Amino acid sequence: MSNPLLFLLAAVTLIVIPGPNHLYITARSVAEGPRSGLVSGLGVEVGTLVHVAAAAAGLSALIAASTTAFNALRYAGAAYLVYLAYRTFRARDGHEERDVAPQPLRRVFLDGLLINLFNPKVVLFFLAFLPQFVDQGPDAMPVPAQIVVMGVTLSVIGMASDALYAVAAGSIGSWLRARPVFQRRQRYATGFIYLGLGAAAVLAGPSTRAR
Repeated sequence: MSNPLLFLLAAVTLIVIPGPNHLYITARSVAEGPRSGLVSGLGVEVGTLVHVAAAAAGLSALIAASTTAFNALRYAGAAYLVYLAYRTFRARDGHEERDVAPQPLRRVFLDGLLINLFNPKVVLFFLAFLPQFVDQGPDAMPVPAQIVVMGVTLSVIGMASDALYAVAAGSIGSWLRARPVFQRRQRYATGFIYLGLGAAAVLAGPSTRAR
């Protein structure tokens, strides 16, 4: 790593700015509580580690270079978010409004993992961001090892940020769930957030702002 301090500063700056992952974790926490938000964040960051491994192995560059592979990831991610929206909208019992039923934590983890794995912007993010900090000097670590170290660092910082969003949004969700008048609005707001993220996955152009 050519400048660890500069890398940490850039990483923290990028991560603290609210992005799609934060929006997803916030929606999940408001709907199902902080525990679901935390597990969602864990799934997202495990997905980040998979992307890190792919970048270190050179697979990310192949995906970015292939229009077919890139679009397959993009549409798969969008389809999964639309499915989450559908599942949220139909979480009702006749005409009686109720909270969105909390999903099993294994399912929550899998949702976060798949959403991040199917996000091609994360592929582009690692290709655009991490190489700026690679040290290619004669005494430097191998480039793949540097990519792994930086990627794991990003994931750890990201998990800390995700946890803050999950706890804060979970507290707001608890307040809303205690007031039946907000329950229907909360469910639909969560569903529309998922739809919006799905639309963004399809329509947005390549960008380094993947988080």
